[in-house]
Amino acid sequence: MIPVAERCGAVAAGLLLDRLAGEPPARSHPVAWFGRVMESLEERLWADSRMRGIVYAVLGVGLGALAGRLMRSVATTVALTVAGRELRRVAQRVGQLAAAGELATARAELPALVGRDPSDLDASAVASAVIESVAENSVDAVIAPAFWAVVAGAPGAVAYRAVNTMDAMVGHRNARYGRFGWAAARLDDLANYVPARIFAALVVAVAPERAGSVLSAVRRHAPAHPSPNAGVAEAALAAALGRQLGGPLRYGPNLENRPLLGTGPRPTPLDVAAAVKIADRVERALLAVLGVAWLLGARRGPR
Repeated sequence: MIPVAERCGAVAAGLLLDRLAGEPPARSHPVAWFGRVMESLEERLWADSRMRGIVYAVLGVGLGALAGRLMRSVATTVALTVAGRELRRVAQRVGQLAAAGELATARAELPALVGRDPSDLDASAVASAVIESVAENSVDAVIAPAFWAVVAGAPGAVAYRAVNTMDAMVGHRNARYGRFGWAAARLDDLANYVPARIFAALVVAVAPERAGSVLSAVRRHAPAHPSPNAGVAEAALAAALGRQLGGPLRYGPNLENRPLLGTGPRPTPLDVAAAVKIADRVERALLAVLGVAWLLGARRGPR
């Protein structure tokens, strides 16, 4: 079988494993182990220097690629590096809490999805935060690991997860990480560039009645977003829902005026279930594409 087609089948198997079993416990999750290693490495390397940050990022990517090579199994690796089931479960729960009027509990659980300050968010703002997280993390935790596993096998999937984890740890625009985290943040932008656009294309495929709105929002609204990739994913999902996302948000003491994405009313907690459903359909569409690629490769046989 053609190697890429064979990897497509293995990636599909890994996605199915995640859908069936979900993530390992947090304490024993390989991503958590990697995070602890990189925290220790940061303690030794940190300086207000881009060069130190580049060394940190290169070592992290190398460690991820080596771990993937040692794992060998693409299916198992993908199952450990994606988190679609858990993302949708947590998003659904926060949306249900907000819809039931349990806003304080919804705010308390929101940090599992987003880094913004939830303390002053009303029900609509909670819904917006959840939907934006569903969009961005469907790229980070589903599309991108699968894409890089198809491209480069198990090392590609784990190296991507390493990049994404480093970005979450140090890729912040603040006094400590503005220089040190620069390389990790730029690597994450690069690694997610194609997957974010695959996500938007799959949103069009699963919501064809909203295709024009999705394409228009991605073209007109996404470029104003500070992330070249999150804006694409969030604009696509906003337009598919017929809702408007974005706007001001707070990270600790810092207020950011994010662009408005999509057109229509602001979301309500009831819209979260619709967003989760679209994300689930996107993953199913990805599985279908991978399955077709695998079948075509099997029919063609060895090169």
